[in-house]
Amino acid sequence: MNEDRTRAGFAEFVRAENAASTRFAYLLTGDRQHAEDLVQVALARVAVRWERLDDPGAYLRRVLYTQAASWWRWRRARPPEQLDGFVPDRPAGPGDDVDLRMVLQAALARLTVRQRAVLVLRYYEDRTEAETAKLLGSRIGTVKSQTRHALGRLRSLAPELAEFVGRTPQEVTR
Repeated sequence: MNEDRTRAGFAEFVRAENAASTRFAYLLTGDRQHAEDLVQVALARVAVRWERLDDPGAYLRRVLYTQAASWWRWRRARPPEQLDGFVPDRPAGPGDDVDLRMVLQAALARLTVRQRAVLVLRYYEDRTEAETAKLLGSRIGTVKSQTRHALGRLRSLAPELAEFVGRTPQEVTR
């Protein structure tokens, strides 16, 4: 009985987190297929520890980040691939500037995985510095410095994004 309830709880967790975790993984990797593979690996790790986890969502994001970092280390000797322009559950709207989005994707692809993770958590998922530090298993000071370095790097890689860098998606659409 208890085992069935645990399985049902995990199944519900997967349904609730799948879109957001796939989006997070894509924003970390820039590759749709790899993002989907990362999510499957991360969910398998969550499943193994399901009954012992206090915060499965935080653990899932932590596994996604560490697996993306491992993949990035393995691939960094190879030239970066072009992003395919896919962000799950976020279709382009009539007011979207496709050129600006392509510039942003190219600039994000040149950041380290840790810098991308910090920016995605802070500005895309609108998390606090403390939440971001907890999810990445680091200190708040590290999140602050990584944010500063990442935003500075974005400004230098794509000066045309200067008016948008450091603003949440909600602030940009206002």
